[in-house]
Amino acid sequence: MKSNAEITADWIKGLIHDFIAGSPLNTMRNQAEERAWDDALVAFASGADPIWQQYKEFIGPFHWTPWEVYSQHCPGEPAGAGELTVISWVLPQREAVRRANRRARRYPAEEWARIRVYGEEFNAALRRHVADSLQRAGHAAVAPMLASNWSVVKSQRFSYASSWSERHAAHAAGLGTFGLCDGLITARGKAMRVGSVVAKITIQPTPRPYNDHRAYCLFFADGTCGKCIPRCPVKALSAQGHDKRRCQEYTERAMNRYMKEAYGIDNYACGLCQAGVPCAGHVPAPEEG
Repeated sequence: MKSNAEITADWIKGLIHDFIAGSPLNTMRNQAEERAWDDALVAFASGADPIWQQYKEFIGPFHWTPWEVYSQHCPGEPAGAGELTVISWVLPQREAVRRANRRARRYPAEEWARIRVYGEEFNAALRRHVADSLQRAGHAAVAPMLASNWSVVKSQRFSYASSWSERHAAHAAGLGTFGLCDGLITARGKAMRVGSVVAKITIQPTPRPYNDHRAYCLFFADGTCGKCIPRCPVKALSAQGHDKRRCQEYTERAMNRYMKEAYGIDNYACGLCQAGVPCAGHVPAPEEG
């Protein structure tokens, strides 16, 4: 059984990268059985970082801090906030998937739709793998998104929100900042998916290389770009931001119907605002706006 000192950042990163490389679940489930993901960005945040309380105050009291979700699901291993580490990872979309969705205009490309469904199924398996591996090593852990009481909550400020946000966890861990469409712009762009686990381990937090939660978005940084706005087929994006209700209504109805008919997938996807834009695959430079 590993001691706390033996659970290092490199051990966690190796655990994640090995699962990506070796798991048979890492597939798009298409005829060619292409991989869903090639690699990951991994970073860490302290459970005692003041940003978690800031989230609770800004998003709503229903939004968990790491200590709250850990305490609910690991009561046998009590810990203070400072004894917890949030492990966060980003799974960047492969270039072929971004390229396919870049060509899309109203409905998502099949490659993107498959990643949305089967790639996220793999991401859920990765959450379980990281949490279970830590548990086997003697360290209590929970994947908040897999918690039985995780829920979507109606929010007066944001239309709807949730009890844990993977994007906000990644932002806290220094992995990216938010764009006009609410997507998280990371070093590998905002075309990605995100995961996290809260564990009773001590790992040095990853420094946040930004002071503003919108630092990487050119629209907020210097007033340029806004190229995600015309990418939305239902005008859910504007200079005022992201109309989450209009976005949700379209994706969960029209997109779901289209994916059933076109791809035989009973789910929904979109991601048009995450492809065909300067921040799709990297942090954009000012001249790209």
